[in-house]
Amino acid sequence: MKKTYIILFVLILACSVSATAQCAMCRAVLETEEGQGTAEGINDGIVYLMSIPYILIAGIGYAMYLKFFRNKK
Repeated sequence: MKKTYIILFVLILACSVSATAQCAMCRAVLETEEGQGTAEGINDGIVYLMSIPYILIAGIGYAMYLKFFRNKK
């Protein structure tokens, strides 16, 4: 069972799609830059900050699954 979860986790990481997210004001300011390096850094930071709550909720859900729905032997 654990092997299945590990394989699923690796597949999800391998198939991740890059996401870009910016507010309208950030986009307007950063589009004027020529190299677009700062814009890419801002996008990476936004995606990183956005992913943390999802990881925490998934961890809490998994802990609840282990506590309540696991067969007791």
